[in-house]
Amino acid sequence: MEAGEKKEEKRTETLKVTGMHCATCAVTVEKALQETKGVSSASVNLGAEQASVEYDPSLVSPAEIEQAVAGAGYGVVTGRATLKVGGMMCATCVKTVEAALQALPGVHTAMVNLGAERAYVTYNPSVVGVPEMRAAIEGAGYQYLGTEGEETGEIERKAREADLKDRLRRTVVGAVASAALMALMFIAPALPVAMPYVLLIVATPPFLYLSWPIFLAAWRALKNRTLNMDVMYSMGIGVAFGASVLGTFGIVLTTDFLFYETAVMLATFLTLGRYLEARAKGRTGEAIAALVRLRPKTATVLVDGERVERPIDEVKPGDVVLVLPGAQVPVDGEVRRGESYVDESMVTGEPVPVGKGPGGSVVGGTVNGDGVLEVTATRVGRDTVLAQIIRLVEEAQGTRPPVQRIADTAVTYFIPTVLAIAAASFLIWYFVLDAPLIFALSTLIAVLVVACPCALGLATPTAITVGVGRGAELGILIKSGEALEVAEGLDVVAFDKTGTLTRGTPAVTDVVGVGEDEAGVLGLAAGIEQNSQHPVAAAIVRRAKEEGLALPESTGFETVRGKGIVAAVGGRRVALGNRALLEDEGVVLAGRAAEEGERYEAEGKTVSYLAADGEVVGVVAVADTLKPTAARAVEALREMGLSAVMVTGDNPRTARAIADQVGIDRVLAEVLPDEKAAEVRALQERGGHVAFVGDGINDAPALAQADLGIAIGGGTDVAIESGDVVLVRDDLTDVPAAVQLARKTIGRVKLNLFWAFAYNAALIPVAAGVLYPSFGIVFRPEFAGLAMAASSVTVVTLSLLLKGYIPEAKREA
Repeated sequence: MEAGEKKEEKRTETLKVTGMHCATCAVTVEKALQETKGVSSASVNLGAEQASVEYDPSLVSPAEIEQAVAGAGYGVVTGRATLKVGGMMCATCVKTVEAALQALPGVHTAMVNLGAERAYVTYNPSVVGVPEMRAAIEGAGYQYLGTEGEETGEIERKAREADLKDRLRRTVVGAVASAALMALMFIAPALPVAMPYVLLIVATPPFLYLSWPIFLAAWRALKNRTLNMDVMYSMGIGVAFGASVLGTFGIVLTTDFLFYETAVMLATFLTLGRYLEARAKGRTGEAIAALVRLRPKTATVLVDGERVERPIDEVKPGDVVLVLPGAQVPVDGEVRRGESYVDESMVTGEPVPVGKGPGGSVVGGTVNGDGVLEVTATRVGRDTVLAQIIRLVEEAQGTRPPVQRIADTAVTYFIPTVLAIAAASFLIWYFVLDAPLIFALSTLIAVLVVACPCALGLATPTAITVGVGRGAELGILIKSGEALEVAEGLDVVAFDKTGTLTRGTPAVTDVVGVGEDEAGVLGLAAGIEQNSQHPVAAAIVRRAKEEGLALPESTGFETVRGKGIVAAVGGRRVALGNRALLEDEGVVLAGRAAEEGERYEAEGKTVSYLAADGEVVGVVAVADTLKPTAARAVEALREMGLSAVMVTGDNPRTARAIADQVGIDRVLAEVLPDEKAAEVRALQERGGHVAFVGDGINDAPALAQADLGIAIGGGTDVAIESGDVVLVRDDLTDVPAAVQLARKTIGRVKLNLFWAFAYNAALIPVAAGVLYPSFGIVFRPEFAGLAMAASSVTVVTLSLLLKGYIPEAKREA
């Protein structure tokens, strides 16, 4: 029976409840709990802010109890811990650790990622803490290596290196012993009487040295009422060695049953396989390890003009830090003084250094160029963008996509099935087919060894770990394994317009001179607009300053609401506005000015006509300009077989003009922010799997409603984004790139699962001897051990190939 499958009994749990202020609050919480199905009794202590609940775990879960408290309007303190676990090798190891943690009172959920070697636990801190979790992990026979956030990287590294060295040492000893035993077996006929005892003496020390970790792990598994691969391996090598000992002394068996070289070679291959597997698995987390290494350890803080070197944990928001050429930026902050180019590729994936000057923002962990910067810290420690990225990536690597259910279900029934097949193969060959006992024993051992679910356990987590890490390197933050699988099955991608497809700020796109040159028109327009706060006015003034134009002084400034501005410039009456303003001023709009204005208006631009002394002298068009990568992103999505839709609150004409520029056929215009989620729902009701791309703030409801929310992070505030995927860079080609990465990763998961199943489906029958009657093919136990190792290494290697994957959309960009 698996751990955690024992008969459930009533449990008592203490919840830390927040928000209670009086006796009425306590009564409300108590009543809500008592009315919850499965709760036997509940009492609330107002002073201690605690609720004690007795419940039947088969009828109600801790999460549902918390929901009852939340439904009454109060909160429950819930702790989350990410524990580093060493020594796990297969899917049954995962189940053992999860069962050990979930058996602790107060633990709500425990999910283990084999590839990342992490256990993600939610728990009630009033009942259980990390020390109890550590004891549970170690009691199950695994290593506790600390919690995420602790500076345990060096401990982890040393523990992993020590483990690898130990496995390699044992493998070398086993290989030498196996070679010696093979040589002795070759000369055995020369010493027919003494040779069994010589083999026993030579084989026993290396066998015990090699197999002791396997037997110890098996004992711990059985102690925790779990069947895992160590149990099967112990049975396989134990039967081989035990039969050899019996044959040596003539107890039941004869000297024909000497498997000494098989037992030692088998234990050697098992150890070698685990060494190769652990070595390869360690590489799957290199992306997150690289991000962690970006965290600066110290910072140079300016205190009264003096440079003071401080540990990064002692830097506070508001401190001014000095960043020298070539140094890492230690904090998120704003440049106070200095100019330089900063390499942000490790955070955003953007290879080109970005220019920074006073007022510019910088991100901790990036590398300064050749200038000196003084930076005012705005976010430090766990609040920095880098820390948020690391946290998101770690959480994503700890999740399981729905496809993992296949492996989870298979593993549950796998070991009992294999034990049944092994026993059946022995019984059928020996009792039914009258095969020699030595042959029947060989099939029993081979089946036990070759049938390893390690590959099944590694298939999903290694691919997810590498794929999510690769996304982080490219500036694509994927928040969960579920998001990867959803992205693979998308049909429609809906885009917000303002701030997503467009830059979100108006800019001058066209200037036409009629009787004045373009520079004169722009300078005159900016001269009267410099006194206005209107976005269009700001765009005109900004463009004039960018071109270095001198702005003339204006007087008699008058704003005509909804129409434009009138002012006096150099003794001339100047008006800048729409057609209605020209009519008020008695100005006739005709000729080239009218033609150009109509054309710009048809393109969805805001058109301002400039008139001086009663005549039109120019036209200025302003628009929210497209992002340079918008059209390319939409084209890439179309090539992938996805349809694109624009959902915007803008008017139909402007929306249609923008859509035509980027190649979007379907437009949903004049949709208010709170109505965007309804439009996404309507797309879903038509049978589509919908992704919504927005800025993550105004579009939060739509992002949440969509099957996949893709939030434009722009390199800041990635933690508050509402999307399932966050694009750190403000580059829309990352939208198709994210979908391509998801498809590639889930495709690799499915390929891994195929090979994991294929190995077992093909080799278990061969090990059981089904090919022997027709073809004379028999699977020796030691080669079964080598095949077992090959299956795990194959799966991990396929996952590691994702490390170099570049999505097609980014290759084209």
